[in-house]
Amino acid sequence: MRAAVLVAITVLLAGCDQGETAASCSIDVDTQELRELKASAAIEDCPPGGGDADLPDVELACLGGGTAGSLAEVEGPALINFWASNCGPCVKEMPALAEFDEQYGDQVAVLGVDYLETYPGAALELAKRSGVTYPSFADPCGDLQESDLVLPGLPVFVFVSADGSVAQSAGGVESVEEIVELTEKHLDVELEQEPA
Repeated sequence: MRAAVLVAITVLLAGCDQGETAASCSIDVDTQELRELKASAAIEDCPPGGGDADLPDVELACLGGGTAGSLAEVEGPALINFWASNCGPCVKEMPALAEFDEQYGDQVAVLGVDYLETYPGAALELAKRSGVTYPSFADPCGDLQESDLVLPGLPVFVFVSADGSVAQSAGGVESVEEIVELTEKHLDVELEQEPA
C-alpha cells in the first residue's frame, strides 16, 4: 500500500513539472543527417518572411535546417498545416496537401508546422513518402503553447489572408477538393487549376 501511495505522489509531482520539462527540451531539427534527408526529398527552405500575419511572433526553426522564421511574418494568401508524424489524420491528409501545393501553390503558399514532434527524422521521412516539397517550420518543444494560438488537436489548418487576417479550421481532409473548398471559403479566393 505504501509503495502505491509513493507511486501516486511521484506521478502527481511529475505532472506538475511540465513547465520545467518544456524549458529543458532540446530536440535538434537541424543536423547533417536531417539536412540530407530534407535535400533528398527536395523539400524547400522555409520562407524568409515579409508578411504581417495576425499570428504569434515566435521564432521557429526550419525542419531539416534552413531559414528560421516566425508565423507572424507569413505572407498571405497562405495555408499553414500543423501536423506531426505520429498523428494518424495528419499522415492520411499529407498526400492531398502535397497535391494541393503542386496544383495551387503558386496561388496559395503552403507551409507546415511540425508540432510537438520528438522525432524530426520520422517527420521528414513522412514528408518524403507523401511527396511533400513545401517547407515546414518545427516546434518540437511547444514554444507556441506560450502564445495565444489555440490548437485544439492535430491536424489544424490556419489560413492567412493577403491582409494578414487569419482563420482556423480542423484538418483531417482526404482530398484536394476538400482543401480547395476550405481555402476558397477561408481566404475568399477562387482558385484556378493550372492546365496539365
